[in-house]
Amino acid sequence: MGTKSNLVDNPVRQEVNITRIFDAPRELVFKMWTDPELVEKWWGPKDFKNPVCELDARVGGTMRIVMQAPDGLMIPTSGVFTELLEPERIVFKNFKEDDDGNAQLEVINTVTFTEENGKTTMTLNALAVRITPEACASIEGMNVGWNQSIDRFAYVLTGINH
Repeated sequence: MGTKSNLVDNPVRQEVNITRIFDAPRELVFKMWTDPELVEKWWGPKDFKNPVCELDARVGGTMRIVMQAPDGLMIPTSGVFTELLEPERIVFKNFKEDDDGNAQLEVINTVTFTEENGKTTMTLNALAVRITPEACASIEGMNVGWNQSIDRFAYVLTGINH
C-alpha cells in the first residue's frame, strides 16, 4: 500500500452481512479463506480473475490481491490479518487501492465459522470504515460483489468437497 492517503471516516458506514450454510466441514470452509490457491479461484465478482493472489494468513500477515474485471480493468487490493482463530474466526482489513497504491477504501471483514451435523455456517460481515470521494462507486457495489464472491466460493467448495 502506498504511503499517502486521503481516507476519511465513511459517513455512510456501508455494511454487508452474508450468512451461508455449506455441506462441508468447518476446517475446509476456513481453509478456503486462508489458502491463496483456493482464494484465487473464488475472490471477486462473477467473471473476475485474480492474476495476483498472495496471502500470509497469520495475525499481522498481509494479503495482496489484484482482481481483473472482464473488460481487463485491474483492481488492486491489499490487507492485513488482525485475528485468526482456526477454524472459528478470521478478521482482516483490506484496502482498495488506486493505480499508485494509495488506499481509497478501508473495509474491516469478520468471518465466523460454526459447524453442526457436518454442515458449516459461515457468516461474513464487511464494514467500510474509511473512504475517499473517488471510491464511492466501490461502496455501491460492495453488496453485489461480496454476494457474487460467496456464490463463487460455494461453487469452488463443492468441487473440492465432493
